[in-house]
Amino acid sequence: MTLPPLPDIDSLWRDTAPAAPAPHPVPGDVQADVAIVGGGYTGLSTARALAARGVDVVVLEANRLGWGASGRNGGVISGKFRLTFAEMARRWDIDTARRMHDIGVEAAQNIGALLEDFGIDADYRGSGSLRCAHRPEALEALRAECDWLRGTLGDDAVSMIGPDQMAEETGSRDFCGGMLNLHGGVVHPLKLHRGLVAGMRARGIRLHDTSPVTAIRRVQDGLHLHTPGGIVRAGQVVMATDAYASLTPATRPVERRVVPFRSAMIATQPLTGTPGQALLSQGRSYTETRRMMRWFRKSGDRLLYGGRGAFGKDDSPAAFAALERAMRSQFPELQGLQITHRWSGLVAMTMDSLPHLGRLDDRITYAMGYNGTGVALSNWIGPHVADLVLGQTPDAGLMGRLPLPPVPLYPVREIGVRLVAGWYQFLDAVGK
Repeated sequence: MTLPPLPDIDSLWRDTAPAAPAPHPVPGDVQADVAIVGGGYTGLSTARALAARGVDVVVLEANRLGWGASGRNGGVISGKFRLTFAEMARRWDIDTARRMHDIGVEAAQNIGALLEDFGIDADYRGSGSLRCAHRPEALEALRAECDWLRGTLGDDAVSMIGPDQMAEETGSRDFCGGMLNLHGGVVHPLKLHRGLVAGMRARGIRLHDTSPVTAIRRVQDGLHLHTPGGIVRAGQVVMATDAYASLTPATRPVERRVVPFRSAMIATQPLTGTPGQALLSQGRSYTETRRMMRWFRKSGDRLLYGGRGAFGKDDSPAAFAALERAMRSQFPELQGLQITHRWSGLVAMTMDSLPHLGRLDDRITYAMGYNGTGVALSNWIGPHVADLVLGQTPDAGLMGRLPLPPVPLYPVREIGVRLVAGWYQFLDAVGK
């Protein structure tokens, strides 16, 4: 089995990153202790961790390296989860919430350490993030969350700002205040990924792209992974495909454990010398509190604007048009300026809103389900996946403790996603 050629992604990241390395498919039958299926951040992170422990590892990517979520995401470095830490404390206990909070901070800080370790220039800014309240009730919820983080967890990196400061920083009068979080920041995601690929290859770690794993066969002494270029023989396999597990039947065991949700984004022409030049002056990432969340940030002198609501297997002109209308309404200074890039990608959502790492059986491990906050977490998670592979217990909080069950009614997931999204859009429209 071979995959049909998949289209390149016409994104801002592709057009502003170093040239892609030449394809390097599996060159014939090869041997490894561990084979990793998926060459995104999770696969690379796991490969680095295993190689550092003396494990012979090989990474297998179906498309070109950086083709998936790691090369097309928004480049937002955040240590948050879809569940708030206060909700984690209510559902489990305060120690669990504290550990998850620590993980988020560690994951955000890890990006800077990675860039330094590999000598990568990826337009990194440790500028934090700002959650923008679109109505007073949302602002009060943010205030309660901020008070809990400061009072219960002692996190003094979070603070509230009022409408005037919000308008001064963002350039928009659409928000009544917000919560500033100084953890995290922004990065050029494809520059980060390509820098990691180059650095890992220089350190002797085998990374093969255009090498879809079409089947995984269990044999007496391990597993055989079939690719168009040859068979990879390994003792253990890590599935690190996240929302792209549907590309081949080999990763079907994890495909039905997440719901792929398409996220779209657009980028403007350079804003230098235009009325939009002063927007988003602090260079942070910004997210709204609407249920159908929209986000925005600067990259260089362009403004990026993204959000949920793009459905189906391909890019949606309607989703891009909706984003453009919302952006120009929020930032009238952008009226008449050109949108130069439109692209989308898949986010892996889980039923409990948490990422997971675990074992399918005695030879197959997985890590997936970042729910839209994967830049930091997927680059952090590798050592903990390596723990599982090597028979140890990872200290990954809830992510390593809870099972990741199959999604109920998976064949009709897209209908369910559309219904939920439509309901959220209605509630946002009527101000609920």
